[in-house]
Parts: sequence; C-alpha cells; structure tokens
Amino acid sequence: MLVEPETIERAQSGDDAAFNTIVLAYRKRILGTVYRMIGRGDDVEDVGQEVFVRLYFSLKQLRAPQVFEPWLYRLTINACYDYLRKKRRVMDVRMADLSEEQVVAADVALSGKRALDEKEKESVKELLDILLDRVSAEDRALLTLKEVQGLSLKELSGIYEVNTNALKVRLFRARKRVLEAYNEMAQNHEI
Repeated sequence: MLVEPETIERAQSGDDAAFNTIVLAYRKRILGTVYRMIGRGDDVEDVGQEVFVRLYFSLKQLRAPQVFEPWLYRLTINACYDYLRKKRRVMDVRMADLSEEQVVAADVALSGKRALDEKEKESVKELLDILLDRVSAEDRALLTLKEVQGLSLKELSGIYEVNTNALKVRLFRARKRVLEAYNEMAQNHEI
C-alpha cells in the first residue's frame, strides 16, 4: 500500500491534508490505469479528476483501510466505463444529426474498415493456429481453455486437479513456449 492505513483513516475523518497525501501517492497509478482503459490522452486528466472527486465523496463508505487499493481501482474502472459509455452516446447523437447521404457514406467507410478488420483477425487466427501446432498437445489444450474459451483459474484447477499456483506455473511455461515458437518463426522469416 502506498499510504499508511492511519492516513486513510484521517482522510475518512475529513482531514484534507491526508486526502491530498492519498492523491499524490496514487495519482500516477490512477492516470496510468485510466490511460490504458480509455486510450485517449486528451481525456485522461479529466477522468482521473473524476476518480478523485468520487473518492473524496465516498471515502467515508470504505469499511477498512486494508481494502483501500482494490476499492480505489474499482472506482477508477467504473469512472472509465462511465466515460466510455458517455462517449458512445455522444457518437450516437452525432450520427443522428447527419443527413442520409452522410450516414450512407459513413456506413460504406465502416464496412470497408470491417473487411480490413476481418482480414486482420483471420491472419492473427492463422498465426495462432501455427504457433499452437508447434507446442505440445498439453500446452495447446491448456492455452485454448484459458485464453480462447476464457475459463477461470478455478475452473481449470478443477479440470486439471491441481492447485491454482501449480496451474499458474503451467500457464506461464506454456505461454513461454509459444513465445519461443514465435521468436523462432521470426528468426527464420516465416512471419
């Protein structure tokens, strides 16, 4: 934790200096998380500011200082989702203001982009298939269940009948072997 639990408790009691200490300690991490979530440098500061405003007004709801960091990151993620939803609504409203000709032109442009996206997805899928063919069947099965099917570590530990730590090691090693296969293909100019 970047700040002492006592600092969090003082901030909960209304100590502005303690709150400023929290802001200064977490500012870079929060802004980094916001940037990775929204991908727009222009609005990172605004969303970060929104996170700290929400923190200020809801800090008294925090039950224990020990859960402060996960709670702060949940506030951050929610602020990013709210920003992204708002941006999507603004785009929808702007589309409604367009003439029929402009909507048709935008649709044509979008369908061209979709075709490119589909080609790109297909080439990535082909590369993934080639890479998975170059590793063992065990690695291929584990990575497919985790990365493609999206099974959780808990679900996988039930399937493989091992604890989650052992499973994390297996996943790490399987990913490493795929990366080695990729690097080998790159060295041989196969990709």
